[in-house]
Amino acid sequence: MWHFVESGSGTPIVLLHGIGMSHVVWDPIVPILAPARRVIAFDVAGFGRTPPLADGITPTVPHLVDALEQSLCDLRVDVPVDIAGNSLGGLMAIEAARRGLARTVVAISPPGLWLQPPWHVAHVFRLLRLLVTRCPGLARAVVARPLLREVAFAIPISTGTGRMPVADALQVVEDLADASVFEQTFVHTSSAYEAHDIAVPITVAFGARDWLLTKGARRQAALPPHTRWLEPRAWGHVPMWSDPAGVAALILEGSECAP
Repeated sequence: MWHFVESGSGTPIVLLHGIGMSHVVWDPIVPILAPARRVIAFDVAGFGRTPPLADGITPTVPHLVDALEQSLCDLRVDVPVDIAGNSLGGLMAIEAARRGLARTVVAISPPGLWLQPPWHVAHVFRLLRLLVTRCPGLARAVVARPLLREVAFAIPISTGTGRMPVADALQVVEDLADASVFEQTFVHTSSAYEAHDIAVPITVAFGARDWLLTKGARRQAALPPHTRWLEPRAWGHVPMWSDPAGVAALILEGSECAP
């Protein structure tokens, strides 16, 4: 079963993070959601404290959702369940909805809704991985300082990360450095994705300051016509630290859209 942290009680909501990260990205959000919901934040396979998928199983979105489904079963969480995800986690949430595992979906900055990935994404990730694996001391020194952290994280995470707790920033560096299946997962989750047969409510949000997944990566034709599309003005690619109240409000609102 995937590693997870759990808070609160009531109707469950599942949180899924992006590539190279861990459940820590949801730390600013969980205290806001927990008074109203049972919050389950997973470490996706190969990241955080969850081991990679078994040998011979490639980390495609369908295979990751297979493993998510098994973890929900192991936790005895009834499906369909509300799922919110960021980046890769958002695409996984959409795929879970396609399979009937999700009651509602809130997808923040999901990849795959493109015809081709933006050219710069692979270069940004390659540079970040090089920095945290080859120069970990430098990476930690940079993210420990608010101004430098703001600059370093503006594209891969968001503007506003100067307000991010230092402990969280250091954990982001550690999670990325430890992500031994990062490159393999990136390659196998970068294909164009379409799902037109989803009936449940879907909310997709791309921040106006998401400079990782730019306009060409936000193809509305990839998803059903009833999908609600939002563009929060101050959000970047991973907005949980820059606007925790806004992200929590969106998740709660989106998860209440089910009939």
